[in-house]
Amino acid sequence: MIGWSSRCVSSGERFLVRAASPSAGSSSQYKALLHVSARVEGSDSSHTDEYLHKSVLPTDHFQRSLLRLAIPKLEDTCRRYVNALTPLVTTQQLDTTKKIVNDFLNGQGKVLQAALKEKDKRNKHTSYISGPWFDMYLKDRSPLVLTYNPYVAFSHDPKPEYNDQLIRSTNMVISSVRMMKTLHANILEPEVYHLNPGKSDNKNFRTFISYLPKAIACYGAFYHKAFPLDMSQYGNLFCSTRLPRLDKDVLYTDKSSRHVLVIHNGRHYVFDVLDKDGNIVSSSEIMSHIQYILSDKTSPSSHSVGVLTAENRDVWAQLRQQLEANGNSETLRLIDSAIFVLSLEDSTTTDPNQLSRLFLYGDPSNKWFDKSFTLIMTRNGTAAVNFEHAWGDGVAVLRYMNEVYKDSTQHPRIHPDTRPSSSADSATAVKRLDWKLTDAIKTAIDKANVKYSASTSKLDINFFQTSKVNKRDIKKHKLSPDSFMQLALQMAFYKQYGQTVATYESCSTAAFKHGRTETIRPATTATKSACQLFTSHKATVAELRHSLHKCSTLHGQLTKEAAMGQGFDRHLMGLKQMCIESGEATLPPLYTDHSYSLINHNILSTSTLTSPAVIIGGFAPVVPDGYGIGYACEDTFLGCNITSYPPARNVSQFIECIESSLDDMHAVLQGRLPK
Repeated sequence: MIGWSSRCVSSGERFLVRAASPSAGSSSQYKALLHVSARVEGSDSSHTDEYLHKSVLPTDHFQRSLLRLAIPKLEDTCRRYVNALTPLVTTQQLDTTKKIVNDFLNGQGKVLQAALKEKDKRNKHTSYISGPWFDMYLKDRSPLVLTYNPYVAFSHDPKPEYNDQLIRSTNMVISSVRMMKTLHANILEPEVYHLNPGKSDNKNFRTFISYLPKAIACYGAFYHKAFPLDMSQYGNLFCSTRLPRLDKDVLYTDKSSRHVLVIHNGRHYVFDVLDKDGNIVSSSEIMSHIQYILSDKTSPSSHSVGVLTAENRDVWAQLRQQLEANGNSETLRLIDSAIFVLSLEDSTTTDPNQLSRLFLYGDPSNKWFDKSFTLIMTRNGTAAVNFEHAWGDGVAVLRYMNEVYKDSTQHPRIHPDTRPSSSADSATAVKRLDWKLTDAIKTAIDKANVKYSASTSKLDINFFQTSKVNKRDIKKHKLSPDSFMQLALQMAFYKQYGQTVATYESCSTAAFKHGRTETIRPATTATKSACQLFTSHKATVAELRHSLHKCSTLHGQLTKEAAMGQGFDRHLMGLKQMCIESGEATLPPLYTDHSYSLINHNILSTSTLTSPAVIIGGFAPVVPDGYGIGYACEDTFLGCNITSYPPARNVSQFIECIESSLDDMHAVLQGRLPK
């Protein structure tokens, strides 16, 4: 698991997507950092029952003319790599690594760079990182749970009476299907960042761009300082699943699907949400079907197959073959092709930590972790998405959440006084899936449950939020809120353990065709110096304030570089892949050097998300001795959701250090020395 937008990541990754805008004079260079906000793009047409909207611009209007992800210069990657290592290693180790990097730059690196560029020229339809990134996920044999799948929770419906399991489930299912239909009809508003919304986020701009051929559409948008983002991942959002296969999984999509999969009490059900003509089934019928499932008093299965989706991928692949051979092929087909999963949970908890456990893993009998995403709904209407990460990053998932939240809260089809359809024959329309299990498969399920309990019970989760300092306050001091929060995390770890460690922050490269993610490296020489300065209790307020600005400036530079695909992590990954493909028996010393292992052992794995549709999110650490940190910088508060595996790390103590660090930094903003 890499982060919200890249596992996710956090994957994305990220959930607050970072991109960069082309300069007016050059369509091949990016210079300004873009924040793709959580707001939903406007629509130029009226609201209908079947679609969210009908965009003047086709969904894929910009895909053909999107800029390609450039391969960084080898010397730039080597320099950035050394800079990122500097605060992490000893002077002696750094000197050793510098020599190794210099030899790579002037030797094997040149050969691999030439090979990577040649391969990139032969594959102009995609990006150089897309293939290796898919392989990274699909070839990994680790279980999806706690390794890759993250969760993101919806904000509550602002109308309390709509936060009911049956009401909200029905409304969100309908909104989800409306989004799918809008996407598949190619009329979903393309994802575009408007640098000057007043001039470009309007009907005139969209009409003008609609007349441009797809081959040049992006350039017309650039002229208006509007910057389209890649939407290739959206094709796997609905009707998709990751199928387990020996050695390497595959992604499967069936766009002809008309049904959803509902899981309740470990039982699997399907029913059609589209009729034979492709129209959405009436709202009261969908409500009736969900109510029928909730009222099914059949005892939960003692051997629910869902836990197998949390197994080692090769183990699951072999067991799936056994299931198919034992007469379960049609059941598996219905699950694989379902539009998405609706998981109905009986929990009524409002505790953030308990909700995190429920949404991140929970009862495996009530999940099917292979599906592109699962919509989870508690008894009191708290909703979340748990999603598989191989098919895409957080960009598409956040867009889904924004659209569904907006539509289901502003245009609900089901209301507190709505009654389920009396004419709906749910007993016929809803099909409960019954499994045919051999003793060997039952034994495998028992073993999988034991392993699942053992792995998930090791995870510790805690939530922190403060209103003492917030995004608005930070921006008043001309500081980046993201850099401020990242420095607080660095300072907290420094207070807890007295050192600076490898840190990962996921950044989207969706501004490019088939862009995935790049890594921001928030642990810098500037953050290390700031940590030392703040904890020395010898610096003046002016010196401390200067250190905050220095950290913010450098973090902003690193963020812009990453958004432009000019980090070093993906490039080094691509070069390594070229070495493997060439059949070389050994990797270059750069990849076997201790420093490379150290910087890729991300003890702090971080990702942020900001949206009115989102209230909380989380993921597990990426290494046994790490922290998984999902954080938010909002106008009225700062917060984070943190995971770890005790006793290697202590979440509660880390949160105390975060709070202490934020208090110290806030004091400096107010012109006071930290206590």
